[in-house]
Amino acid sequence: MGESSGVRPSAIRQRVLAGDTVLGALVFEFFSPGMPQVLKGAGCEFALFDMEHTGLGLETLKMLVAGCRGIGIDPLVRVPRSEYHFLARALDVGVHGVMVPMVESAAEAARIAEATHYPPQGRRGAAFGVAQDDYSGGDVKAKVAALNARTLVIAQIESERGLAEVEAIAATPGIDVLWLGHFDLTNFLGIPGEFDSPKYLAAVRAIVAAARRHGKGLGFMAADAAWARRYRDLGFNMIGAGLDPALLQSAIRAVLAPLREQG
Repeated sequence: MGESSGVRPSAIRQRVLAGDTVLGALVFEFFSPGMPQVLKGAGCEFALFDMEHTGLGLETLKMLVAGCRGIGIDPLVRVPRSEYHFLARALDVGVHGVMVPMVESAAEAARIAEATHYPPQGRRGAAFGVAQDDYSGGDVKAKVAALNARTLVIAQIESERGLAEVEAIAATPGIDVLWLGHFDLTNFLGIPGEFDSPKYLAAVRAIVAAARRHGKGLGFMAADAAWARRYRDLGFNMIGAGLDPALLQSAIRAVLAPLREQG
């Protein structure tokens, strides 16, 4: 399908939906041209660039997506919210998938699915021969089918409202992954940062169960190897390392600490 349409297929979407472990990184700060290759060298299968908290704009995102071409890493982005203009424009500049924060109802999930897919699955406006299909020609019907098949849609469950509606969100066609927003979820549950709280752990189990019932992937951002192992054991199969500033600080601190200890 990719050859006839000019659309590079996703390397991860079907694997995520099948429950395979897929690994990557979230990028909040280092939006440099070489970052995709750096992540590839670190063993990442996807790069998820953040627009919600960082000030990242579409022009820079487009450059980062171009850096992912041909190296076997899927470019993804977290948009600021679920509005059409965030979702469709991000896909037009070439990301293979979108993460949407604070999804709180089945109606919102349906609007997200509609905005991210071409007819007949959705109502996304057409743009071909642009960044998303590598400026190629080809059969339009094949492009529509290939892009609908490639697009990975991630709904973040990170509030008490989203948790209450998690079953209906997971049941929504066009939503592929439930991603646990662990910090926000504890905030909205009234237990900020209490990741061992029975209330939080029950919420995590509910999210995992909903995703499994409806054949969806499960995503989590891990701050270190211990977090990654713990949440993989809980059933999460799409694991992203982050945050990049904290990881860099940790690595630099480890190099410099012995020198400080020597005086």
